[in-house]
Amino acid sequence: MSLIPSFFGNRRNNALDPFSLDVWDPNPFKDPETSAFVGTRIDWKETPEAHVFKADVPGLKKEEVRVEVEDGRVLQISGERKVEKEDKSDTWHRVERSCGKFMRRFRLPENAKMDEIKAGMENGVLTVTVPKMEVKKPDVKAIDISG
Repeated sequence: MSLIPSFFGNRRNNALDPFSLDVWDPNPFKDPETSAFVGTRIDWKETPEAHVFKADVPGLKKEEVRVEVEDGRVLQISGERKVEKEDKSDTWHRVERSCGKFMRRFRLPENAKMDEIKAGMENGVLTVTVPKMEVKKPDVKAIDISG
């Protein structure tokens, strides 16, 4: 994984990452309702005890974000920021905050405890923790060498 940002929005080539299953539309101008918010940034780190995902979802309530597991091993994080209601008497000078739907998917490795996933949200950051199974060290038996 490259830690050097690219000129193309810090996206790395997911064809080389077997765990990433991003849903990303290469034409972001096709449908602003579903593509404007698609670039939600998610960090994935692995600690000795767990896989930890952190997603920036500023302004969203926990009811507007979904964390699901598909096909037994695919973690899916999705949500939607709705368009603000427009009042005819309002005059907009600038609109820069994105709205629309987002969805990110990650194939979890074999050592993930799928039945113990936890999620929490605080200060606009969603944290999903996927505990890891303990790696059992193989029993080693020494064999005497005769002769």
